[in-house]
Amino acid sequence: AAMMAAAVARRGRLGQEGRASLCSFLLGASVAALPVLLGASPSLLAAPGLRGRLALALHVAGVNAALLLIYPRPLYKIAVRACFLGFAFGCGLLLSAGRSAWRHFGWYMCSLSLFHYSEYLVTAINNPRSLSLDSFLLNHSFEYNLAALSSWVEFTLEKLFFPELKQITWLSTVGLLMVIFGDCLRKAAMLTAGSNFNHIVQNEKSDTHTLVTSGVYGWFRHPSYVGWFYWSIGTQVLLCNPICVVGYALASWRFFRERIEEEEITLIHFFGEEYLEYKRKVPSGLPFIKGVKLEL
Repeated sequence: AAMMAAAVARRGRLGQEGRASLCSFLLGASVAALPVLLGASPSLLAAPGLRGRLALALHVAGVNAALLLIYPRPLYKIAVRACFLGFAFGCGLLLSAGRSAWRHFGWYMCSLSLFHYSEYLVTAINNPRSLSLDSFLLNHSFEYNLAALSSWVEFTLEKLFFPELKQITWLSTVGLLMVIFGDCLRKAAMLTAGSNFNHIVQNEKSDTHTLVTSGVYGWFRHPSYVGWFYWSIGTQVLLCNPICVVGYALASWRFFRERIEEEEITLIHFFGEEYLEYKRKVPSGLPFIKGVKLEL
């Protein structure tokens, strides 16, 4: 958060889209304050009865009505997505409270929602010209959405039939640390790259496109991919999902191997010997991935 604030100060004011998303995310996350307003237990979502569910439904309806009144249609599309992620983050905080059996899933909800929202916010700070609804990465790909759904199904089934498997706090803590490390590394890479970072691999070099080799790019050639790789696996360690831990590791490794090879062909075309020299000195950062095998 401090890094993002410093980036905003360095690059100037956050644009209209970024401000709308931030306000909406915080508005959605305000659901975490419901227990205080209702005088109820912090573990509101895990408690029996309809009171908590009714309060959540009214909160969602009220917030959505406010967004419709505040923002015109283009900004509303941004605001409603940011608000949804904020709401998921707030619900994750509620589930994390106390000793609920869903506590670790609450950690996961916070991690997932914050990852997707911060993708949009950092893009708004770094490269507003490339900002779009796709910057939330909510529609990343069919495979990505299927992987998320698979992890929820596995967690639910194993919680029903092997509930003790979902209460291994030390393992979930390891997963949470992996998630924090991975997301921080990815966001550090995005902020270091500045306007050079784009969610879509660029095929044409812009006038401002430079080869970034400082900061976390001095550790790894692809720190944003390294961060995402360990973040994705960490989410499944956090959930104590043994099947998806293996599945995510294999699928993520294959995806990033292909993505890195594709991107490095473009980077060699852009920067020639300068990139080849950088490639020789700095590892990709991902296990057993050396990048494209190509020389000038």
